[in-house]
Amino acid sequence: MLRPHPTFLYNLLETHAELRDLQAREDSADVRRRLEDVSYTLCVSTGTRTPEAALAAAKALLAGVTSQDDSLLAA
Repeated sequence: MLRPHPTFLYNLLETHAELRDLQAREDSADVRRRLEDVSYTLCVSTGTRTPEAALAAAKALLAGVTSQDDSLLAA
């Protein structure tokens, strides 16, 4: 299976967290749609079927990134 680039995953996780915070303050149709889009992209990127599994998989993949990996600096 192909693995997504760490920067891509990191950005998806950041966007997901920001949208969850926004949804807690402002539960609009636009925020829900954007959160669904990011959740879907996380699922596709991690090869999972649920947002919960995708979040766990993305975090696990990023946990394997070493401190000497400068790929996160390119963001």
